[in-house]
Amino acid sequence: MELIRSTDGRYDELREVFNAAIDRRPAVIARCATPQDVVDALRLARDGGLAVAVRAGGHSVAGFSTNDGGLVIDVRPMDGIEVDPDSRTVTVGAGVTWGAFDRATQEHGLATTGGRVSTTGVAGLTLGGGSGWLERLHGLTCDNLRSVDLVTAAGEQVTASATQEPDLFWALHGGGGNFGVATSFTFDLHPLGPTVLAGLQLWPGSAGRDLALAYRDLMETADERLGNALVFLTGPPEPFVPEHLQGTTVAGIALMWAGDVDDGMEATRPFRDLRPEVDLVGPMPYAGFQCMIDDPPGLQQYWSGDYHDAMPDDAVDVFVKYGSDRASALTQHLMVRWGGAIERVPDDATPLGHRAAQWVTHPFATWEDPADTAANVAWVRAFREDIDRYTNGGTYLNFIGAEGQDRIRAAYGEANYARLAGIKRRFDPENTFRGNQNIEPA
Repeated sequence: MELIRSTDGRYDELREVFNAAIDRRPAVIARCATPQDVVDALRLARDGGLAVAVRAGGHSVAGFSTNDGGLVIDVRPMDGIEVDPDSRTVTVGAGVTWGAFDRATQEHGLATTGGRVSTTGVAGLTLGGGSGWLERLHGLTCDNLRSVDLVTAAGEQVTASATQEPDLFWALHGGGGNFGVATSFTFDLHPLGPTVLAGLQLWPGSAGRDLALAYRDLMETADERLGNALVFLTGPPEPFVPEHLQGTTVAGIALMWAGDVDDGMEATRPFRDLRPEVDLVGPMPYAGFQCMIDDPPGLQQYWSGDYHDAMPDDAVDVFVKYGSDRASALTQHLMVRWGGAIERVPDDATPLGHRAAQWVTHPFATWEDPADTAANVAWVRAFREDIDRYTNGGTYLNFIGAEGQDRIRAAYGEANYARLAGIKRRFDPENTFRGNQNIEPA
């Protein structure tokens, strides 16, 4: 274990997280390369009376990956990846990012549902559920878990799987980092790539409403192999974007076909028939597409999200209104079609409630100047208030910040939350792991 304090020349670099709005100064960062390092770090925190945060990819928009004056368990040194192409499984250390994961598994033409941003950590995304382009075909990331190794609050090293600690294994399918420090994960893999049909299509913002309605109608009956997102954003100053769209609000559709490229060309034809001004959908490496919407570091972030059982015209109008009038040119406003393999998992089979949700809205506010924080936060909250009557009350906790205990309970549902609280009492009765979407011990 390597201990990094504020006097260390690497301290500022190692304490940085993805969301530049989070600027916290832990007393010590414990760089853990082995499970025993984690055991020792927890003992150090306990002996020193230090609050604990766990950091892998550092993508928690609420800043749960760090703290002020406490101890951060940094698992990034645990970055090993072992792919078994015969059994179609992979075991990865808790410090692995999705970019590294995808590159390793794609060497064998295999993948599992992973984050849409390559710098996201495997650990946080998986423990929170795991949304990605393959979710309608293969389920959420956690639905593809074989086992998890972790260190409990008491310093015990345990393996959770369907046959070992099954209650804990259930809790790790979306219960977040509430139950221990994960040190490795084993996943099922599926044949995919290395070339897939994927990319982005763009239309002028003035076509946004017609596009959103057409997208909704097409995705209602779309094949589960079609990963998708509707997004309002600012046309980037790139050669592939016509000059008259650069710097203006544009509406886009991101698509990825998880199957034969020729079949994908036919499946995506209805979207081409909508005559996008920019059409980048074509054969490309899957691992490359997984990096396509990566944001540069150093930007301020505030996100939220809601589930919807349906998206009637009036709900689409609310979505388009806020997509067309964002508080920052860097903000992206997303709608994603769910269903498929996600909803085939019963609500009580994992902690995640509202599995039958058909749509997710995700206001993703991003800006540079801290002086613009209030306006961007207000934009997200105003959208949520206006869309509320079309939601089902659920949310995906990896998409939201620190929005309070009511939102956490709503994400799981009362029965699942009660079961989680009982498991929390067993594995973390003193709530050592509370720097997260926290489940309070029963």
